[in-house]
Amino acid sequence: MNHWLFKSEPDAFSINDLKQMKNGTDHWDGIRNYQARNLMRDQMKLGDRGFFYHSSCKVPGIVGVVEIVREAYPDHTAWDPESSYFDPKSSPDEPRWLMVDVKFVSEYPQIIRLKDLKQVPELEKMPLLQKGSRLSVQPVTADEWQVIQRLSSTI
Repeated sequence: MNHWLFKSEPDAFSINDLKQMKNGTDHWDGIRNYQARNLMRDQMKLGDRGFFYHSSCKVPGIVGVVEIVREAYPDHTAWDPESSYFDPKSSPDEPRWLMVDVKFVSEYPQIIRLKDLKQVPELEKMPLLQKGSRLSVQPVTADEWQVIQRLSSTI
């Protein structure tokens, strides 16, 4: 099983929004970075787990866990001229962008704050904590996953 971190701005789509979707499931759309797209296409598999991370907010951090319930498929929002994710170079015949479906698994009782993650020596190589790392979908190692899961039980 692979592990991931999914970033979302909570005023655009929060873990509560996901939780309220039918069956707690929705597509993770709007990825417009080739590296993130390739991770979804080549490495994300059914049953993988990911952290749900609230970004660009007053207190950024990990707020819960999701599961991949559908592997990568074309992101239809790229074909909608009304969508903020529209890409005129993408089409149903030649899709450029992909998405996966994620399902709500759990919400932490308290956010695991970015500033607290930065204080954990075992996480120093985590992509989230690297200067200039802006990917909205990032891999998480098995060791990092375990460290963060332990943190979640102490908050």
